[in-house]
Amino acid sequence: MYASVPDLLRLLAVPAFAYGAYRDIETRRVPDLLWPPLLVLGVLCLAVEGWNAVHAPDAFTFRAFALRTAVSVLLVGGLGAFFYVVPVGFGGADAKALVAISVLLPTYPTYYFDGFVLPHVPTTVRVFALTVLMNALVLGMAYPLYLLVSNAARGDIATVMAVGKRVPVERLPVEHGSLLEDREGTRLTGGLDLDALRMYCRWRGVTLADLRDDPGLRDPGTLPAEPNDPTDGVVMTSDGRARTDGGERDGRGAGDVVAGDGDPWGAAAFLDDIEGSAYGTSPASLREGLDVVTEREAVWITPGTPFFVTLCLGLIVAFTYGDLLFAALGALGLV
Repeated sequence: MYASVPDLLRLLAVPAFAYGAYRDIETRRVPDLLWPPLLVLGVLCLAVEGWNAVHAPDAFTFRAFALRTAVSVLLVGGLGAFFYVVPVGFGGADAKALVAISVLLPTYPTYYFDGFVLPHVPTTVRVFALTVLMNALVLGMAYPLYLLVSNAARGDIATVMAVGKRVPVERLPVEHGSLLEDREGTRLTGGLDLDALRMYCRWRGVTLADLRDDPGLRDPGTLPAEPNDPTDGVVMTSDGRARTDGGERDGRGAGDVVAGDGDPWGAAAFLDDIEGSAYGTSPASLREGLDVVTEREAVWITPGTPFFVTLCLGLIVAFTYGDLLFAALGALGLV
């Protein structure tokens, strides 16, 4: 294989994103330590390519390099920065990943093999970060079809079968996502976040099985006088350690809990005590979610498949096959 030094170095993004995707699947948390090395690597690659472009025999080479870099950083990186500041359904790791690829992958890499060249399908725009992003969006749109087919094959038929999966309630402590059910049945919008459910249980010092077995725990009078640290809701291993490389809540000790009689489950007391939001949970949504998971044997949840995973797949496809959207438009004769 032959390629320029910057293009060879950019291949390091593949194992880095693969590790991040693995951590995201397991914990829904991507280590922040991934980003500084990728950003530094990206700046170094840009410096080498910029130097070569400046000293190229024609002015077009530098103009093309500058334009593609600007589009990558301002469009893809700017989109990531926007979603980091305004996280409308976008995780912090997803936003940071977009910023990282905008700096690391602004120009199209080329890898020459004996008889063929990768990526197989380049684009006329040749902004590689944009190709990665578009591949991720195309692959992400295929996921609802997978859910629809797999749920139908299992006989799990519901209005939410294209956006969720049905799981036994006993598995909720190790699942990710949010409830797609309320007291009246299934719903297309997510309900109680499962990380918030884990936070609540740890705060009270009980398990979900305890809540299901003892209806008396619905009484706010049973709240502990000195609650535990709720953590950030990360899934724990069998030995009680967090399945993450960090990102725990701070170790603030919880104060005395005051719960009124009109606060079933002590939901308002919990949210008041942690002095913040548990993934957008309100007392009403927490109460309703607790009612659902303590009364039913199986529930529908969003699979919570993170965008970071599809971004990683989009990256791998971009390095190998190339631009999925451009290939599809070409097949239709539109480009």
